[in-house]
Amino acid sequence: MDDIDRELLALLTQDARRTFSDMAGAVGLSVAAVKRRVDRLRETGVITGFTVQVDHAKLGWGVEAFTEVRYAGTTAVQDIVATASTIPDVQAVYTIAGDPDALVQVRVRDLAHLQATIDRLRRAGTVTGTKTLMVLGRWAKPM
Repeated sequence: MDDIDRELLALLTQDARRTFSDMAGAVGLSVAAVKRRVDRLRETGVITGFTVQVDHAKLGWGVEAFTEVRYAGTTAVQDIVATASTIPDVQAVYTIAGDPDALVQVRVRDLAHLQATIDRLRRAGTVTGTKTLMVLGRWAKPM
């Protein structure tokens, strides 16, 4: 992994559909050299896939929140994931060190939908408590 690889990753992070030709011009290498490098980054697992960024608000899912979830005793990570996977509005589950036990990312249509989703989380398994944080805006650091 060198500076050119990092630059290629940054370019792909900005636009995963960027052409090898465009990237070659940006980093000063041939198209073939860029393709070889990107292929190597995929083969070694540095690049794990390519994705699409969706504007969820335009699809009617404009409310995003993170819910801290606390579990009784020593609930297994598999049980936490199994519970969350039954709730369609859950986007991701992060098991974390410390208090709380997990951070659950949810995306819903509106506040009533958020309330219903949180209620489902609260009734699931060995949940002993939740605290929800609403997302007001998002900024992601470019690679």
